[in-house]
Amino acid sequence: MKKLDFEQKLEKAKEILQLLMQPDTNLSKSISLYKKGKKELLEATKMLEDAKIEIKEFKKEDNIL
Repeated sequence: MKKLDFEQKLEKAKEILQLLMQPDTNLSKSISLYKKGKKELLEATKMLEDAKIEIKEFKKEDNIL
């Protein structure tokens, strides 16, 4: 399975949110969708935090040079 990038994870979370908002989505499906959406957002958040750390490291290296 191909790993999604940050933007794709956000798009997937938006798609899941739209499915959750449909009035015909039953409780069981809603719980499943919620878990999937939360997982996508947590992974996207981790990617963002990792990128912030990487940028800080680049800045430190730039200051050394």
